[in-house]
Amino acid sequence: MSKNSSFDITTGVDLQEVDNAVNQSGKEVATRYDFKGTSCTFEFDREAGVIKLDADDEYRLEALIAVLREKLSRRGVSVKNMDEGKVEIGSLGRARMTVGLKQGIDQETAKRMSKDIRDGGFKKVQVSIQGEELRVTSASRDTLQEVMAFVKAKDYEMELNFGNYR
Repeated sequence: MSKNSSFDITTGVDLQEVDNAVNQSGKEVATRYDFKGTSCTFEFDREAGVIKLDADDEYRLEALIAVLREKLSRRGVSVKNMDEGKVEIGSLGRARMTVGLKQGIDQETAKRMSKDIRDGGFKKVQVSIQGEELRVTSASRDTLQEVMAFVKAKDYEMELNFGNYR
């Protein structure tokens, strides 16, 4: 009887790196010529995993988002894990946006991933949803490697991390 091997599929961002990227973005906006005389701000709520952007108008808000994306990608945070909200136009034309950070695999995506793996034709592979992560189990390590390659090839609109390989 062979021992089963497994690995976990998760997603998430390093909140300290996000905090650093938001601080760098704020410093860049404070020194850029096209933002002189404006009141454009970033606000990072660590507990909620949300970045709030506030700008004078919609054009500057788009520039803020571009700066934030650049700083996040330079710090090694995947922009795939950003969940950009709708642009809200407030009084006097001020524009606001809330950017959520994906910190776990939601149930719908987990079910879709589980179904894709089961429909992928892998023999004796079990997938279980454990909260905000998936555990894939099989007797063959080669099959697990094939499942990893299969899942990497699919686009689930988030960066996936594979860990706990045993």
